[in-house]
Amino acid sequence: MPDTIFRNWSSDFSRDWGRKPIRIDHTLSQNDLFSKEALAELIERYPIEHYSLMRTSSRGEEKKIWRRGEVGGLSGHEVMAQIASGGLWLQLRELKLVDKRYNDLLQSIYAEARERVPGFHSFGHEMGILISSPNAKAHYHADLPGQALWQILGRKRVYIYPAAEPYLPQVELEKIALTGLESALRYDPEFDRDALVLDLEPGQMLTWELNAPHRVENHDELSVSMTTEHWTEEIRREQMMTVANGILRKHFGVKPKRGSADGPAFWAKAALQAGWRRSPWYKREQRKMMPVDFRLAPGTTTTIVDIPAYVV
Repeated sequence: MPDTIFRNWSSDFSRDWGRKPIRIDHTLSQNDLFSKEALAELIERYPIEHYSLMRTSSRGEEKKIWRRGEVGGLSGHEVMAQIASGGLWLQLRELKLVDKRYNDLLQSIYAEARERVPGFHSFGHEMGILISSPNAKAHYHADLPGQALWQILGRKRVYIYPAAEPYLPQVELEKIALTGLESALRYDPEFDRDALVLDLEPGQMLTWELNAPHRVENHDELSVSMTTEHWTEEIRREQMMTVANGILRKHFGVKPKRGSADGPAFWAKAALQAGWRRSPWYKREQRKMMPVDFRLAPGTTTTIVDIPAYVV
């Protein structure tokens, strides 16, 4: 395995990390943890509470489909073959809890980033793997922590938009912070005029400005990607302020200003959002997982069987 994770690092990357979109070469596509054999074995033992298998509309289907299922008794290779046939994506969440080897890799990634980016101190590291069908799309959305997208297999086209009005309305960012629904953003095709459009090849990763809206389109091939996320003290404070402003707007009818992430006003908002997290409102507003209502079945193309719905 290569000694370093990032390749061809430049001083521009150190300067722009977390401030603007940057595309960097990486060595993870050569890592045995991301071989098809390793991924197949991982799928076969992945706990259902930590994965989301989603059935979506395929090209040519008129009816919009959005369902959650289980892999059933299929082998990992069979699951990937069905995903390759279209209309499915599999998200392996909380990877560091399922397999220590991936957590070790995650910590190595951020240790190397810390060495390369002056003043970068992060915590709350998370990672996941997304295996998705040819031509699948991730719709317009924004994330709350710092994010990176690592391409392992297949190619994607990524559209990244400014983290500012009208692309990122403050009201909608507050809604994401309160509910966890990253897709709460309204998308206007006119936004594409100001999007940065980048093709992502295997062995390349992207990271971008905090909260920058983005959407992703797979090319006509199976895609395997990894996502990583992190927090810094600055990001944590921004999140606390966003949550507090959302509470003031939704529950008290106040139209709050963004304000500084420091000083008396900030600390008052920090106390407000901390109290809200302990309240019944918090549990009511957080995202609920979809019920599981289908199972994959053997077949040369995507084959699903309806099952009684249940919640994981």
